Amino acid sequence: MEPADLGHHISRRFNEDLERVRTKVLQMGGFVEQQLEQAVTALVEGDSQLGEEVALGDHKVNQMEVGIDEECGKILATRQPTASDLRVIVAIIKTITDLERIGDEVEKIAIIASRLAAVEPPVDRYREVRHLSRLVTEMVHDSLHAFARLDATEALEIARRDRVVDEEYEAIQRQNITYMMEDPRSIRRALEVMWVVRALERIGDHAKNICEYIVYMVHGKDIRHLSPEDAEAQLQGREGFG
Repeated sequence: MEPADLGHHISRRFNEDLERVRTKVLQMGGFVEQQLEQAVTALVEGDSQLGEEVALGDHKVNQMEVGIDEECGKILATRQPTASDLRVIVAIIKTITDLERIGDEVEKIAIIASRLAAVEPPVDRYREVRHLSRLVTEMVHDSLHAFARLDATEALEIARRDRVVDEEYEAIQRQNITYMMEDPRSIRRALEVMWVVRALERIGDHAKNICEYIVYMVHGKDIRHLSPEDAEAQLQGREGFG
């Protein structure tokens, strides 16, 4: 085998390894997204059993993270990736960490859902939670879509939505504080709702993180501490990044 052929063989094998890992990341993300939807369903429908099932599913998320992490370690040890390929591996490891943390937040929501199922559900079926959960679930779904396509432009647009999630979260918190002040009987429900929306807000943060890792994979730029507007300006070269 000629040296050139050997190089091609190594590159092909590395690409196969990388695609296999990326597929597993998307499978993990799909499972986490499904868990999130079911946890919210358990809450609004007062389904204690579903809440318990979702909570128990967190161990599968943890196993997925460990498996992908180990596979990334093997690739680093055996393939000796170049700088750009190493960047992809690092971003994947960071992405699965955030997916695992989304799983942790989903577990919290599921446990609360199971606990609240024993309480008479409110007439509005947690309307405020349902609205925020839709925003957050869409962020998670779309961030995974951008990851699959390695679409940094889409990732930046998704990251912008975190502001809307934060605003909605703060509005719900203020609303529940008002409820507790006006009617002490609402304190328990209000506190539980506040824990749920806090978990949802954190999930939005993790989805935003995944979007930032996509930009890192594609452009090699760390935008974690920049606003979406500043990140976009720098990626377009207006701030000396080009």
